[in-house]
Amino acid sequence: MNKLILIALVASMFMDVNAQSTEVSSGLYAWDKLMIKQGTQRVGRKLMEGSSPHFEFLEMHATTQEKGAKSAAPHAQKNLEEVIIVKEGTMKFTMDSESVVLGPGSAILIPPLAMQSLENIGNGPLTYYVMMFRSKKGKDMDRSKNAGGPLLIDADLLKYISNEKGGRINYFNRPTAMCENFEMHVTQLNTKGPSHAPHTHIDSEIILVINGQVELSIDEMTYTGSDGDLFLIKSNEMHGIKNIGEGPCKYFAWRWRQ
Repeated sequence: MNKLILIALVASMFMDVNAQSTEVSSGLYAWDKLMIKQGTQRVGRKLMEGSSPHFEFLEMHATTQEKGAKSAAPHAQKNLEEVIIVKEGTMKFTMDSESVVLGPGSAILIPPLAMQSLENIGNGPLTYYVMMFRSKKGKDMDRSKNAGGPLLIDADLLKYISNEKGGRINYFNRPTAMCENFEMHVTQLNTKGPSHAPHTHIDSEIILVINGQVELSIDEMTYTGSDGDLFLIKSNEMHGIKNIGEGPCKYFAWRWRQ
């Protein structure tokens, strides 16, 4: 019996190591096709987990908390940085000694070691995306501190900047504990057509559709997406995005590099 248990433990360890070393795939992560895990007054949706060109660990999921759901105990991540984006509902988020109330489109940057907790304080469901990541080069807390540390961004306080194709909302563009640079913004395209010509860059990038219909090309593949859908574009992949709907489209874009 002991020998069988030892074999099972070794096999489990081997599978865990392989799971964490597998690189996440570029392409579409469709909201309505995500695996769902039902919990007490909450639903979890897993998007991706593995490594990436810049991260030895990258995980993304979405959580929906029902009204009145019990909050998790305050906690901190020792060697992970996090980004949270509110999809729907009203969130009260506390980081260290600061608490804020955030609505849809709001974003949070959480450095390692920051104590955090959140709760649904709205009259309906609260849904939010979580991105957790660890750099292949390790964390740099001095870099994070010098760049401003944690961020609690209320979408209602951000400025919409109009342009010839629609507009843009800038969130942040700065170093973090795990990234040499991390940039996040929202783009709106008011009419059909591309945002810009297909291009490449060393940064990896995520596109998260807020509303409307988009078409995204990554190298030789073409994908379509709508509300809630997410795309991953890895470092140096040729890509381009365009509005294919009859009305405006709006999407988050965030990029990072080491």
